[in-house]
Amino acid sequence: MIYHPTTITYSMTQEKMSSEKIVNGVNVDNLFKTVVAVKGNPTIAKFNFKAKNRWIAGGNNRTTVNEFYGACQTHSRSKPFEYVKDEPPVLLGQDQGANPVEYALAALAGCLTTSLVYHAAAQGIKIDEVESTLQGDLDLQGFLGLSERIRNGYEKIDVTFRIKANAPEEKLQQLVELAQKRSPVFDIISNPTPVHVHLEPN
Repeated sequence: MIYHPTTITYSMTQEKMSSEKIVNGVNVDNLFKTVVAVKGNPTIAKFNFKAKNRWIAGGNNRTTVNEFYGACQTHSRSKPFEYVKDEPPVLLGQDQGANPVEYALAALAGCLTTSLVYHAAAQGIKIDEVESTLQGDLDLQGFLGLSERIRNGYEKIDVTFRIKANAPEEKLQQLVELAQKRSPVFDIISNPTPVHVHLEPN
């Protein structure tokens, strides 16, 4: 995911910034320079991400991610990323990859973690370890069209964090709450996002 620096509201003295240039693998100096740049030109914060999907067979399909737009220019990876998706045998697939709803959990885990780590770095909090466990309840009656009262997607998602850091439990809880508040994927999943689906003419 791409972190949106306009959301950072912390202040650090120049002395602290110079003594903590890298925190949790995050270049704090560059992070705050980005904040200043975006404040001066909010257009820099506008990003557009793309994904291209291709069906293989059965439940197996593959998504390629390469170009994206951000900071007023288009960026291309040196090597595109490919995500293989399938279904387990119990869901009539060949188990060639995680299924789409498992990818949704992976996306949520990654975005919450990145949000937590970046905000911790901005506050000068060193994180030693972050692990999270996610699970979601899903009833197939929705997908199979057997009940209109049951939603197609997750009924709920539970996320549990385990964090080792040089901070008290209260501060870690604040970071977990801040991660939820600022994570783009958490926002996408927990709030309705307009999705427009079109059929391209042959």
